[in-house]
Amino acid sequence: MPDATAVTTQFGSGAALPFKVPALSDFLRKSLPDIRGEATVTAVNGGQSNPTFFVTFGDRELVLRKRPSGPLLPSAHAIDREFRVQSALQSSDVPVPRMLLYHPEADLIGTSFYVMDRVHGRIFHDSALSGAPRADRAEMQRSLARVLAAIHRTDTRTAGLSDFGKASGFYARQLARWTKQLQLSRTIEIPAIDALCTWLHDNLPADEPARLVHGDFRVGNVIFHPTEPRVVAVLDWELSTLGHPMADLAHSLVYSWYMKPEEYGGVMGLDLNALGLLDETAFAQTYFDAIGTVPRLTSFDIAFALFRNAVIFQGIAARAAEGNAAAANAADVGRLAPVFAERGLDVARQKF
Repeated sequence: MPDATAVTTQFGSGAALPFKVPALSDFLRKSLPDIRGEATVTAVNGGQSNPTFFVTFGDRELVLRKRPSGPLLPSAHAIDREFRVQSALQSSDVPVPRMLLYHPEADLIGTSFYVMDRVHGRIFHDSALSGAPRADRAEMQRSLARVLAAIHRTDTRTAGLSDFGKASGFYARQLARWTKQLQLSRTIEIPAIDALCTWLHDNLPADEPARLVHGDFRVGNVIFHPTEPRVVAVLDWELSTLGHPMADLAHSLVYSWYMKPEEYGGVMGLDLNALGLLDETAFAQTYFDAIGTVPRLTSFDIAFALFRNAVIFQGIAARAAEGNAAAANAADVGRLAPVFAERGLDVARQKF
């Protein structure tokens, strides 16, 4: 869900949309209190896997997220899980938008969907938080770390999420999944990614009790207050499950401090002090101060996060080679696979 600078397309009741606005408008008026008039629908073109729309009735602003149209894998684009986890967190320390309704049928707009209140604020698509005041950036990062800790502190039993995923074996399942994906997407030999895969299998950590994890927690998936240096909403819960909290923390660290600015907006190689930014140690310490006793962050956690991204980018390269990639720069992006694999090996050699 992008910020105010995002590209949007506005539709009235008579414009061509993938669904009919009058039917949706009528349903929402009947289902929600204080809804009057006709809806204006704005498509949010932010690259999300689940299509997102602003739905406005006068001064009442809502957000609708739906599954993509067409054939899908049964477990993919699980917006019912997004709705469930955010509903469970409504009264928690984790800031999430207010959930309003979930419609499981495809009768209205062609797929299931859910509706929530719109949260106004700032979204940044680079970890340097460019556009934010320099004096606020470190505190914004600290807020991000504290919110991640709040997610991991969630009492899943009290929240009704004890069955939200498997209680054990998270890393073993993840490693098996991404190893299989690597084999399926292989187009060229990348010695570094194979070596990293072997190291991860040889250094699989002991199992830990599962906690609620977001799955893709990073700067671009939260909303910051319009003026204050704090997170007011966590978005994009599609990958949330029960898992290892250090996988979440490592993912956040990798997307900031182990990627360069041209690699998805990382800060690797930048003058952090000049930009008013924390280093990865300070970010992690803020997280640990907020959460208390948890398994310590190890080289396996960081190396696995880099391996996962290397496999993802290898898949992009494979689709580009076959002519099936969606993005025009897929071939260039795919070349990041060996880059991230080499970084993962560098981390593995540190053995911290």
